[in-house]
Amino acid sequence: MTWFSLFLGIVIGLIVGFFGARFYFKRQLQKNPPITEKMVRTMFAEMGRKPSEAQMRRIMRSFNQQYK
Repeated sequence: MTWFSLFLGIVIGLIVGFFGARFYFKRQLQKNPPITEKMVRTMFAEMGRKPSEAQMRRIMRSFNQQYK
C-alpha cells in the first residue's frame, strides 16, 4: 500500500507540475513576447527592405497566434 501511494503521489505531482509550468510559461510569453515590432522592423532594415504596415500586422498576428 505504501509503494502504491508513493507512486500515485509522484504521478499526480508530475501532472500538476506540468500543467502549472505550462500555464506559467504561456502567461510569461503573453506579458513579454520574445519578438517585438521594433525587432521585426530592424530585421527588415538589415535585409535592405522597408516593411509595409500590412506586412507588419500579418507578421505580428502570426507571432501572437503562435503563443496563444
